[in-house]
Amino acid sequence: MIIKQLSLFLENKPGSLGAPCRMLADAGINILTLTLADSEKFGILRMIIREWERAQKLLEAAGYLANITDVVAVEVADRPGGMAAVLEALQKHNVNVEYLYAFTVKHAHKAKSDHGILVFRFKEPDAGMRALRAEGLKGLEEKDLTAYIFG
Repeated sequence: MIIKQLSLFLENKPGSLGAPCRMLADAGINILTLTLADSEKFGILRMIIREWERAQKLLEAAGYLANITDVVAVEVADRPGGMAAVLEALQKHNVNVEYLYAFTVKHAHKAKSDHGILVFRFKEPDAGMRALRAEGLKGLEEKDLTAYIFG
């Protein structure tokens, strides 16, 4: 499934990362996962947020440049080779990965083993989803991510 990712362009200076995070927290908006990529002068904060439309409006009203991007999340076994198998499946279908980020989920309260979540940005998200499905991998929805993170 396609998930909406909110990206903010931030100046690379002290406080730039904390300000939008505090703004979202004060509005009661929870960040499910995030990644930050930087350059010398600017950074891109990429976040998956359940209430992404409300977050986007709030941040844009405060003067931030906020962009919405379609990403795809997939569950993988948290073991050596788990991510490599997914990347090989994408390569088999000639799907290029523009970027990805990952996190692990520990299920101490469930019989299920530990898993990793890979979040992909593809130029063509539908092609990426088709390739993953063809290899027996199921895309996750935002509600799935919430369940993984909060149990």
